[in-house]
Amino acid sequence: MPIAESRTIRAWAAAGLAGLGAFVLLHAWTPAGDAASSICLLRRLFHLAKGDWSAAVALHPLAPVLAAELILGWAAWGIALAARRPLRLPAPVDTLLLANLAALVALWLGRVATGTLPW
Repeated sequence: MPIAESRTIRAWAAAGLAGLGAFVLLHAWTPAGDAASSICLLRRLFHLAKGDWSAAVALHPLAPVLAAELILGWAAWGIALAARRPLRLPAPVDTLLLANLAALVALWLGRVATGTLPW
């Protein structure tokens, strides 16, 4: 196995372990104080890791979609590594990611304009 390929596989595994470790940590640890008054952006991840989907969606309507995209992206990276080919996303995925970015920006601008940011 070439050194560059070995490094890529280690990076993929490290990313997965880091994500799993973060999920376990966020599930086990609850921040002190009133989370509703915190401006911590990771608060959404606490709700997702705890399985409190309604609170996560209330804080950010796209939080579950973004979490699913991260997991699917990591899995696609692993599949490409296993097949020993570069990761190339099909054109519809690029379009979907751009639409998702547009939705995030629109959501943020709408919340800024109406003063409904969750902090």
